Amino acid sequence: MALLSVTEALARVTEGLVPLDAERVPLGECRGRVLADDLAACLTQPPFDASAMDGYAVRAEDVAVLPATLRLIGESSAGSGYDGEVAPGEAVRIFTGAPVPKGADTVVIQEDTDAAPGVVIVKEAAPHRHIRPRGQDFTVGEVLLRAGVRLGPRELMLAAAMNHAELPVRRKPKVAILATGDEVVPPGTELARDQVVSSVPAGLAALIEAKGGEPMSLGIAKDTAESLITLARTGSAADILVTIGGASVGERDLVSAALRSEGLELDFWKIAMRPGKPLLYGRLGPQRVLGLPGNPVSALICGLVFLVPMLHRLLGLREGDGHVDATLGQAVEANGPRQHYMRATSQWETGERSVTPLPVQDSSLMADFARADCLIVRPPDAPALAPGARVTIIPLDV
Repeated sequence: MALLSVTEALARVTEGLVPLDAERVPLGECRGRVLADDLAACLTQPPFDASAMDGYAVRAEDVAVLPATLRLIGESSAGSGYDGEVAPGEAVRIFTGAPVPKGADTVVIQEDTDAAPGVVIVKEAAPHRHIRPRGQDFTVGEVLLRAGVRLGPRELMLAAAMNHAELPVRRKPKVAILATGDEVVPPGTELARDQVVSSVPAGLAALIEAKGGEPMSLGIAKDTAESLITLARTGSAADILVTIGGASVGERDLVSAALRSEGLELDFWKIAMRPGKPLLYGRLGPQRVLGLPGNPVSALICGLVFLVPMLHRLLGLREGDGHVDATLGQAVEANGPRQHYMRATSQWETGERSVTPLPVQDSSLMADFARADCLIVRPPDAPALAPGARVTIIPLDV
């Protein structure tokens, strides 16, 4: 039986996923969250004609002929504007950000003036200069942030300027992480013979958090149906259950059988992908179940390829798929029948990103994976490519 393609598998794991409910969260807690609704400005910015420089607010017609001596009648500073009106032959001392007083239509920078008691002598000036007009940045009611945007420093600064104290954001998708295997023990354990450290949950939790989800560690299940079911039930409130290991064809690979007894509707359990062939996917009631390979590199790559798009759907995120183009730094051989995600390093050359596959592509090598900064995506049966050929990559800048 032909293996399911990555494209078809991705379509199945994301099918029917819709954005989660919105919740209102204080502005200071919204970094990295995804906006659930369009956001409009609550005010006009700037709310008045404001000076862009320190200097003097004057009437342009009074400085048409230079030098001009004007009577100094007051001061306008940020938070304390001048209430009066500038009449012919008058000037108001003004500071950056302060309201331009009525009657004035240009600001002369202080470097272009000389001061004397009660007057200012303007040496250089131009009409309608150094004034930020009311509403130059935005106006009340204007939609400036769209639903589906991930809120970073620039977006949060803008939301604050729009006078929003809290924002409507998508609820974080909850992802339960369940490792499996009698041989698997937590990090920091003094290892007995034949034991290995459980490393995948740490990587997955970091990936989930970086992509806007909320990881829930369920621990490590023993290779019994009872242990697996007991721990899986503790994560029943999660939107997605991710299992690690136990999804292959060995007689001790119990994930599918154990979860089927709980009502799992299995969709597929093998795909044409390398690394990551033994990928399991199904539904357990409203919960999606993604069974990752036990191999750490395979598991994290499958998380990038499948779990991240699932999170994006649940968040209603408007970001793309993260794939970008690059140039090969060295030749690569023809690919086989499975889509290959090659670990690679990259460097920038004359504005182009050049990528070079790591010399060994063994999926058990976590140290090499940590040295990589991107994955080269090689489609099934792709031909050999020479240096300089264009390829698709997934940057590993999580």
